[in-house]
Amino acid sequence: MLTTRRKEVLAAVVVGPMLAAVFLIAFGVSAQSQGVQQQEVPNNPAVPAPPVQPIPYSHKTHLANGLECQTCHTNPEPGALMTFPAASTCMACHNTVAKDKPAVVKLAEFAQSQQPISWVRVYSVLPGVQWSHRKHIQAGMKCETCHGPVAEMDAMAMVTSVTAMGTCINCHQMKNAKTVCNTCHLWP
Repeated sequence: MLTTRRKEVLAAVVVGPMLAAVFLIAFGVSAQSQGVQQQEVPNNPAVPAPPVQPIPYSHKTHLANGLECQTCHTNPEPGALMTFPAASTCMACHNTVAKDKPAVVKLAEFAQSQQPISWVRVYSVLPGVQWSHRKHIQAGMKCETCHGPVAEMDAMAMVTSVTAMGTCINCHQMKNAKTVCNTCHLWP
């Protein structure tokens, strides 16, 4: 038999999150219906410093030279995260381009040893969330929508709040995509 205290805890654990989800969805619909200008993925209000990477890498330089995101970040099977390039991929160009720069010398050492580079991931999918780059790319989304102006970044930083649930719901509403919980959340 449930005691009053257990009923209160059960209500807080089950009903609380449900009410929060309903509020978020209702607020998003309300703001949208009132003609409030919304940004698909808002800027991060407090941009953390870019992580220190094992090899300095400038997205700005590489994109300005004509590379595209998918040149280095191949998309694995649905549900998996984008990958980081192997050192051998980088060396396809850097065997001749800027090969004497210290960062490229270090890169060549990784390629020679066939050891993976321990890149520090800037954006991560939160626990309990199923997410696929492939579905979003196939829907016509550009990388910059979620990751910000990468072509202007010497060091990749978390400039958007793309990993916040409200951001996802807002964008899904703007694109008329599904917003039911199990679209993104895994259930036990």
